[in-house]
Amino acid sequence: MVSRIALAQMCSGIDPDANARVIRDCVDEAAAQGADIIFTPEMTGLLDRDRSRAATHIRIEQDDPVLQEAQRSAARQKIWVAIGSLALKAVDDENKWVNRSFLIDPLGNIVARYDKIHLFDVDLETGEKWRESAAYQGGSKAIVAPVGQATLGLSICYDLRFPTLYTALTDAGADILSIPAAFTVPTGKAHWEILLRARAIEAGVFVVAAAQSGAHQDGRATYGHSMVIDPWGDVLLEMGTETGVGLCDIDLNDVAKIRSRVPAITNRRTFAFPKDPL
Repeated sequence: MVSRIALAQMCSGIDPDANARVIRDCVDEAAAQGADIIFTPEMTGLLDRDRSRAATHIRIEQDDPVLQEAQRSAARQKIWVAIGSLALKAVDDENKWVNRSFLIDPLGNIVARYDKIHLFDVDLETGEKWRESAAYQGGSKAIVAPVGQATLGLSICYDLRFPTLYTALTDAGADILSIPAAFTVPTGKAHWEILLRARAIEAGVFVVAAAQSGAHQDGRATYGHSMVIDPWGDVLLEMGTETGVGLCDIDLNDVAKIRSRVPAITNRRTFAFPKDPL
């Protein structure tokens, strides 16, 4: 079965209303070009490392204007919308936010949510320091959801470096993995493509990775290079650094074909872990 997917490569800023308008325009363009689903990057609605300023825009899920616009746009255009993630207030901790993905159906209904499990706490050689856990509450549950004849496994950005999550997703039936991101330029140059291809190859799945790209209003720079990768590890779409909508046709029958050649999922085995050192 052939499906047309769209990716929105964005340079999200500090104004959620402006980002919502970008989402609306991207959904309209994707629908006009016959896409069945559009994927957006991590932090679609707000990218602002000034947390005091960001706090003035972050809402609970029900009040988020970007999510509302995505739902309206999905219903208007009768298209699936996979929002890479939004920063939202945590319900159970007033001092924390969540980094949450959404899958929205062509009626505008939210059919799946995923909170980013692995939080980006690193010190880079460039001097960049990131402490996502200082503001965000990590998720604790892997999520898959049906999209037509496919099963979509949800993840976000730094999750990419933790293959056990993708083992869980593909064991649960995922044949497409969504990996939206806002990768830094240094880590993107070093690891983005190779990690995405590894996730596709190890399980024989399609990988769809919509990314943030360019110089943002908050002063950071992101890597871009949104990609679609097939189950053999071949890159079907690579968007470079320009923002906009990219399109790619995928044949879901390729999943079964590749898995018959290299049955990695079938050959998976459970095993005992090494004992702790004495």
